[in-house]
Amino acid sequence: MTDRVAIGGLRVAGPLHAFIADEVLPELGIDPAVFWSGLEGIVTDLGPRNRQLLDHRDHLQNRIDAWHLERRGQPHDAAAYKRFLTDIGYLVPDGGDVSITTENVDPEIATVAGPQLVVPLGNARYSLNAANARWGSLYDALYGTDAVPEDNGLEKGGAYNPARGAAVVARAMEFLDLAAPLATGRHADVVAYDLRDDGRRLVARLADGTETTLVRDEQYVGRAGESILLVNNGLHIEIRIDRDHP
Repeated sequence: MTDRVAIGGLRVAGPLHAFIADEVLPELGIDPAVFWSGLEGIVTDLGPRNRQLLDHRDHLQNRIDAWHLERRGQPHDAAAYKRFLTDIGYLVPDGGDVSITTENVDPEIATVAGPQLVVPLGNARYSLNAANARWGSLYDALYGTDAVPEDNGLEKGGAYNPARGAAVVARAMEFLDLAAPLATGRHADVVAYDLRDDGRRLVARLADGTETTLVRDEQYVGRAGESILLVNNGLHIEIRIDRDHP
């Protein structure tokens, strides 16, 4: 059983409390007391209603299970089944066209295309998977799928195939040329990325010694350590640089 930390009326799992306190709130500049107080308010306000909805769901599921058990071995009657679901409120009449609006929705949900996973917060692994679904390794995707054909010596096999690895890198460089093209040259020819204009402009040094920039300087949005962050069509591209890699 995970140790829990008592905060007001909440009992928070220790790992979650440490993650929020040590990694999330310092980056956001939010006072911990304000955060936990706000969360407790949400839980207090919506908790009872959420429990009612879950109980109602269980009630409907039990009735549906009973309906099927009573008719075990009988041919399925779709019309009777639909009438039953309507009678218990599982199906409701079409209410016609509606129009709704939302406010204060995070861009990751409202405008940025990408995987959306709904998971139970009680399972830390599921929550981590939901967050990681927003990011993925292009190298892994190209190497492990048929995006790069397995012919002419490019088979995946049981061990790492350097020839396939080289084809994956070449394909990834082509992707960068399409998504964030350089004014001159190709990303495959870049030997170093540097920042100019007080870190606001990305400059690429090519193998022939010349320097170039992105066609659209605004595609460079930030740098964290050795990582370069670009954006295209609302989606971010992270170029991770490992200077110790052979």
